[in-house]
Amino acid sequence: MIKLVLTGLWVCAVTLASVYFSVQTATAPAISPDDAKRAQQELVKGESINVPVIANGQVTGYFLTRISFMMEKGKANTVQIPLPELTTDELFSLLIGNKAIDIAHTESFDVAAFRSDLKKGMNERLGGDYVADVLIEQLDYLSKEETHGGETVGKKTVKPVKIVPETATAE
Repeated sequence: MIKLVLTGLWVCAVTLASVYFSVQTATAPAISPDDAKRAQQELVKGESINVPVIANGQVTGYFLTRISFMMEKGKANTVQIPLPELTTDELFSLLIGNKAIDIAHTESFDVAAFRSDLKKGMNERLGGDYVADVLIEQLDYLSKEETHGGETVGKKTVKPVKIVPETATAE
């Protein structure tokens, strides 16, 4: 009987010691800086924005855009200027004022530079480091002839020209 009790005590002591030392030596998994940064950000969904392309005093087509932003949590609520209006103004500056996209050569469009310019412009206008990342959900071009204002209404269905392919939007 004494051997059984001593064996039970020995098993309990070994079990307690192994649990104690495993808890002491265990470390929490290291959180990567990117994961920690993303945990502090929130997605601010963008609205669909149509930017007209004007050439020779006439509208020649439209950019169809939907752009969202990654911002630090809570900063989107402190912005004085409404984000959709600010985004629209910044897109007009980039797409119309700077001619960032050459419609004849859309394959040469630099998505990274466009995102960088948009982020830089938004942060300058907001007066701080508000926008952490720019997410392009849609960036297409539709010529005037392909819209309801053209002569071909009802005769054919036309798809817009994809400026940013689907695979580039998920970067």
